[in-house]
Amino acid sequence: MGALYLLLPISLILVVLIGAAFWWAIFSGQFEDTDEAARSILEDNDTPEPKMQEREEEKESRRDSSE
Repeated sequence: MGALYLLLPISLILVVLIGAAFWWAIFSGQFEDTDEAARSILEDNDTPEPKMQEREEEKESRRDSSE
């Protein structure tokens, strides 16, 4: 019975703190547009040109110069 006098207030304080953190997260915009990061990965076009095309062009230029 003595443990209840200690654990009950601690658990209630913990629930209030978690609720306050959740309340803050909602009203500070933490859950706004959660898909933006996923879409930005798919829409990112900053990839360099493929190296294979450059190698083929070098091979062709070597063939032309050797002939």
